[in-house]
Amino acid sequence: MSETLLRVENLKKYFRVRGSFTKKVRAVDDVSFEIFRGTTLGVVGESGCGKSTLGRTILRLIDPTSGRIIFDGRDVTKVKGKALREYWRNAQMVFQDPHTSLNPRMTIASILLEPIKSYRIYVEDEEKFLVEQLEMVGLGKEHLYRYPHELSGGQKQRVAILRAIIVKPKFVVLDEPTSALDVSVQAQILELLKNLQKIYNLTYMFISHDIAVVKYMSDAIAVMYLGKIVEIGDADTVFFNPLHPYTKYLLSAIPIPDPKMARDRKKVIIQGEPPSPINPPPGCRFHPRCPFAMDICRKEEPPKIEVEKNHIVACMLYAKK
Repeated sequence: MSETLLRVENLKKYFRVRGSFTKKVRAVDDVSFEIFRGTTLGVVGESGCGKSTLGRTILRLIDPTSGRIIFDGRDVTKVKGKALREYWRNAQMVFQDPHTSLNPRMTIASILLEPIKSYRIYVEDEEKFLVEQLEMVGLGKEHLYRYPHELSGGQKQRVAILRAIIVKPKFVVLDEPTSALDVSVQAQILELLKNLQKIYNLTYMFISHDIAVVKYMSDAIAVMYLGKIVEIGDADTVFFNPLHPYTKYLLSAIPIPDPKMARDRKKVIIQGEPPSPINPPPGCRFHPRCPFAMDICRKEEPPKIEVEKNHIVACMLYAKK
């Protein structure tokens, strides 16, 4: 039986709308899941569905509105001071755009030494240590005293990844780490992340809007829509046997290089744009765009239904009648 490293229970994050005392943006709304040690949970969904807010809330970069975050058997939902710093040492984040997440006034050496000094980790020979670390992510000594603007996008993201893992964390949130990179570089970064996971037994939460990339990286997949998880399960199960209409739509949108297969593929077509998280629709939040919506979908929020082992969907189509 795999050991749970992170468990999230009924997590909510609401933002108050400026100029209003009653309106709130329901960015993350009653989300629950768990991630096993050494595995990757992929979180996929359209832009604005709450994926990045979920990752930042779990890492306590922003405080949750309610719910619980259990990390390595300890409730870290409200910890502060030294306890929060200790949590951050074990839980790190790689941001989407390395161009904005790296300090342009610091050399690569200074950027990498900052977490080492912050957590008072003893290193006998700093330059030798940094060169060894850089070589592990495909860079070299020649990059040590350069500034971020002197590196390519892929090189900057390698530095950002190394900065996150240099303190040997247990858990890393990867917030669309390849979306700002060229396709050829994306593949290299994904392989690097997989290799680092094997070397250090890292646990990942991989956030992306590309379900094909999520499938390649993940052991389990959670599909988010408008602040809620609508389907979660093993990666192969969700990818090859999707249940929720929104998951089917995401999968049908994946490009297929074979024109004949692309023509023959059954597509799920949905209309319109996602509703506002300030004023989500009643009942199922997907019902205004769902081709299979029923009257009950417009009135009642769908329950979480375990259709098969470790495969949960929030959809009235699978509710017992």
